[in-house]
Amino acid sequence: MRVFVTGGSGFVGGAVVRDLVGAGHQVLGLARSDASAAVLAAAGATPHRGSLEDLDSLRAGASGADGVVHTAFDTADLARFAENGRTERSALRAIGGVLAGSGRPLVVTAGFAPVVPEQPGRPVTEDDLPRPAGPFGRDAELTAAALVEDGVCVSVVRLPCVHGDGDRFTVPRYIDVAVRTGVSAYVGDGGNRWPAVHHADAARVYRLALEAAVPGARHHAVAEEGVPFRDVAEVIGRRLCVPVTSLGADEAAAHFGVLAYFAQSDGPASSTLTRQRLGWEPVGPGLLRDIDRPSYYTAPAAPRPT
Repeated sequence: MRVFVTGGSGFVGGAVVRDLVGAGHQVLGLARSDASAAVLAAAGATPHRGSLEDLDSLRAGASGADGVVHTAFDTADLARFAENGRTERSALRAIGGVLAGSGRPLVVTAGFAPVVPEQPGRPVTEDDLPRPAGPFGRDAELTAAALVEDGVCVSVVRLPCVHGDGDRFTVPRYIDVAVRTGVSAYVGDGGNRWPAVHHADAARVYRLALEAAVPGARHHAVAEEGVPFRDVAEVIGRRLCVPVTSLGADEAAAHFGVLAYFAQSDGPASSTLTRQRLGWEPVGPGLLRDIDRPSYYTAPAAPRPT
């Protein structure tokens, strides 16, 4: 299968490319720079120059592919989430326009922020529907649903906290806050839960979803339903040799900045249906074990949002 991948030089997308190539697929990877092209070539993919803003490059990549996997999204600056979301929606519509009516699959990345279970506190399932995204949600899933109506064979992979070698985006940002403030903090009792997955396990969900090609399907790349944020803070504090402390809700914004939203979020998620439907079983290390390694405390985080 010839697969066009957006974001293939990134953390999650890179794992997807490696998994696809390892499974015998040919990969065409979107590259907006020479550096990205070099990363893709080293992973066994063929670089395709372009970007999410260059809709003609997206159409060209999709037109020559048997399927498309979309993982590209700029998470470096959380203040630009809304703008980046608009760019993503335009990109998906351009790709969808090429694939409509062809039966060729498109797998789209989504998050859990816009998904709310009917019963508060219970794990989100694949049957729970998204609502319009808040400040840090992506409307990619709603865009995907509209593409299904247009005759595109599109499915969604919902990503939780993704960890592993090369991570610069989630836990590393909280490590950066702990280094800067001298405290590893959580809010309240810290019992709010993060679903999590190792990036290699997440990559297999994308491939299996692509191969299954079920229009409108929602898949959860979730290995752990919910890791208490307090436990994450405790690992960070022990590794950095800084105090671990609880903050009041009114102190969170001053301490974490924009990251306070995620530090307080409670969003357990199940992957029972995904495991049954795709035959997927995660094998990578859990979140706490993975971040309890020296490499997590030497790599720089993505630019800290202000």
